[in-house]
Amino acid sequence: MKKVKEKISIIVPCYNEEESLPIFYKEIGKIADEMNYVDFEFLFIDDGSKDKTLEYLKDYARKDKRVRFISFSRNFGKEAGMYAGLENATGDYVAIMDADMQDSPSMIKEMYKYITEDGYDCAALYTKNHKDYSLLRKFFTKCWYLLIKKISSTKQVSGARDFRLMKRKMVNAILDMDEYNRYSKGIFSFVGFKTKWIEYETNDRVAGKSKFNFFKLFKYALEGILAFSTTPLVAAALVGLIFCFVAFVAILFIIFKTLIYGDPVGGWPSLACIIIFTSGVQLFFFGIMGMYLSKTYLEVKKRPIYIIRETDQDQEPLFKGEKL
Repeated sequence: MKKVKEKISIIVPCYNEEESLPIFYKEIGKIADEMNYVDFEFLFIDDGSKDKTLEYLKDYARKDKRVRFISFSRNFGKEAGMYAGLENATGDYVAIMDADMQDSPSMIKEMYKYITEDGYDCAALYTKNHKDYSLLRKFFTKCWYLLIKKISSTKQVSGARDFRLMKRKMVNAILDMDEYNRYSKGIFSFVGFKTKWIEYETNDRVAGKSKFNFFKLFKYALEGILAFSTTPLVAAALVGLIFCFVAFVAILFIIFKTLIYGDPVGGWPSLACIIIFTSGVQLFFFGIMGMYLSKTYLEVKKRPIYIIRETDQDQEPLFKGEKL
């Protein structure tokens, strides 16, 4: 009896990738042809693109039976795109990668070898040198990983990329975590499994520019903290206790000073500064508690992580079973 080939699903979240898609599709096709001992599925997730990304995907799907696509009703974000890909992928192994070619598709061969021959459940890339990062972004990225290591029990590898290849059982474990507020790097670490980390120096983008500006990255960093650490809440309680202690000591000082020296209480400017300072600290920690509460609110509402507008199933292939 003929042995059924295993399948690798390649998930590619796309948002306005019309410039890089043709290059990526050509390169990933070459790798699939070289790895003819396994079958491939290319699952592109169009995250509400405003350029010709969806047109390209429709064309690829009509001509190549390996290509599938899911197009969202609007932009839901990369996290939603990755989750949709994981939920709809059919492969025995599932990879997530971007279309900008910063991570070379050729690494899939090495990843597959580590999983099938060395007993790993996942093979993932990390980098120590982000070529397209500014010095300021590199500094904040380094600070972020140092912080998250201190305040979270979930280990996260510094410089980890989204590009990874996973066994089906790891994918299923990730899908069980169907939370609305998603921070995939933390989720990948939380579910565990034996992971081979491969150091890799990223390439330059073949086209376009990063869709993440500083503000979006800051929000994403906050998402990671709120999702995998309650330390900010502990810090709020601790600072509150410290301020209560300081206030108690200050009251005793004023009482003794008045009794001994008979001085009336003065210094309203300093008092005003203290009030403003403590009010600012209170508002800051109220904001932290509010963010945790808002995340809980969004989870309880059970809104869908993404909404599908159309897929490759909505169109007929141009040449059934025939590849480009």
